[in-house]
Amino acid sequence: MKGSNPERLIKAYLRDATPYKYVSPLEALSQGAGIPAGEIIKLDGNENPYGCSPRVYQALSAHPYLHIYPDSEQQELRKALAPYAGVPPGRLVMGAGSDELIDLIMRLFVEPGDGVVNCTPTFGMYSFSTGTWGARLVEVPRDEGFAIDVDRTRKAIQEEAAKLIFIASPNNPTGNMTPVADIIELLDTGVLLVLDEAYCEFSGETMTELTGSYDNLIILRTFSKWAGLAGLRVGYGIFPESIVPHLMRIKPPYNINVAAQVAAMASLQDLDYLQRTVKAIVDERQRLFSKLDEIGCFQPYPSRANFILCRVSGNQAEDIYLELKRRGISIRYFDTPRLSDCLRFSVGKPEHTDRLIAALTEIC
Repeated sequence: MKGSNPERLIKAYLRDATPYKYVSPLEALSQGAGIPAGEIIKLDGNENPYGCSPRVYQALSAHPYLHIYPDSEQQELRKALAPYAGVPPGRLVMGAGSDELIDLIMRLFVEPGDGVVNCTPTFGMYSFSTGTWGARLVEVPRDEGFAIDVDRTRKAIQEEAAKLIFIASPNNPTGNMTPVADIIELLDTGVLLVLDEAYCEFSGETMTELTGSYDNLIILRTFSKWAGLAGLRVGYGIFPESIVPHLMRIKPPYNINVAAQVAAMASLQDLDYLQRTVKAIVDERQRLFSKLDEIGCFQPYPSRANFILCRVSGNQAEDIYLELKRRGISIRYFDTPRLSDCLRFSVGKPEHTDRLIAALTEIC
């Protein structure tokens, strides 16, 4: 083949980059299990089993301008979102899911070699984006109950001259909250703290009020979980107002497509419906916890999100994951040192819980 090998031009730190471990799409799960897609129980991605508001389908089918580029500045959506988010529109930036906002934050603030603190185990996108931007990952393990070790984290921030720290609360995949006092103690170090509240609707708690006092706090949220829009990719961030113009300059134009903007607007007009589905998931979370706790080899951890992490005795976690997958029930298994004996179950509908527990009872 003519020409030089373009692979030699790849950035050195990206040549052996570790890809993000995403969950399988419904079609692949269906083919793998030999079961129709409609019969698959998908409890691996923390999606909302009730789906989006009925108004979303109506709004999408009625929208006449799918052939026109969307509003790149997201003006109407930010204005509609402001009362729900509890901040002025000028402090909001929308992204194609919070994943894109994580990437934009790295693009704006991080240079190769900069330190980024990550309190593990936690959401894999933080380490993934750190690697793709050539930054230096500083991992601080959580304690045995998955709480952040504030003293060790402060020490790491100072000794590594870290520029950023990511904290998810509720944490994914462990489901526990980080107390406000711990967040304040870390903010007082001066580090730029990105607080990921992707699951705040299920916890009923937010730290939005702190953004009025700390200009080094960013809060990320998403429509994927509570609003059932995971497939349309709509996230948003609450930023210091001085940062927003910089983000708007560097983000891709039209990053929130027309369908996603229409769907998010329709969701905000049907909060009563969506809050009922959130309540149904929270109620089912407690029932799922109790059922899992009754199975002898499982130790479920209390969760404030829409999933439950379980420790599994007897080195059975991966085998159970594979057997459930064979039966058309997809859950999350993490092949990492801290979580290799754990499984994570998204909260489904009551009938999903019943089928899951029946299968687990047979397997265990």
